[in-house]
Amino acid sequence: MPLLGLGTWQLTGDTAGDVEHALQVGYRLIDTSGDYGTQPGIGRALRSSSLDRDEIFLVTKVEEDEDSFEAAQRNLQELGQGYVDLLLIHRPPHNGVGEWLWEGMLEAKREGLAREIGVSNYTSRQIDRLVEGSGERPAVNQVEWSPFGHSWDLMEHAKTNGIVIQAYSPLTRGQRLSDETLAEIGERHGKTAAQVILRWCIQVGAPPIPKAARAEHREENLDVFDFELGAAEMDALTGLNEHYSSLAGLPYV
Repeated sequence: MPLLGLGTWQLTGDTAGDVEHALQVGYRLIDTSGDYGTQPGIGRALRSSSLDRDEIFLVTKVEEDEDSFEAAQRNLQELGQGYVDLLLIHRPPHNGVGEWLWEGMLEAKREGLAREIGVSNYTSRQIDRLVEGSGERPAVNQVEWSPFGHSWDLMEHAKTNGIVIQAYSPLTRGQRLSDETLAEIGERHGKTAAQVILRWCIQVGAPPIPKAARAEHREENLDVFDFELGAAEMDALTGLNEHYSSLAGLPYV
């Protein structure tokens, strides 16, 4: 799985054009969901790209109130693809952890609709309960994650169980980009606050998938592989944690 990707939530103005540009400048992971409204446009961009399908890592999700196997099929129809690289349960259902959803996900993997399966917005305890029946753990848990809001307990559980934490909304939807610590570290490296956050995510092992509607922001977000944060800088950024969420709270805390 690539270390950085493009999130497409609300990227509905010109989805195909935005994704085409992303692929042209070097993105190789595209994240979507059945409820984003971006899958048809992503499909058009993939079909118009000169890249081979196996060069692109495609992620989509099924909703907690759907038949997950049928939803996977429907998502593939919208995308115009034969498979996705990663299929996620978007969030746990209100009544339990979704064992029936997981069974449908396992079927989708067996049938070749998804190369890997995982979850999103799950706690470590919910993951353990989900796995009890099948014995198969998710490959990925996609959660809101930034220096301002994260959990080392969740990360340790993930590492112990071979699960990748994938970071959505890593840039706090712009709400915390003016933080002084980000500015100071960015100035030392000649990088922006957003680039500092994305580099921190990569170095802690949480591949980020920032959304970017503007071409210059997509290019800026991708330009994070030519510098490295030092140990003291990593500690300073990790120390910003206050379980902040740009949404309605961190479900895993």
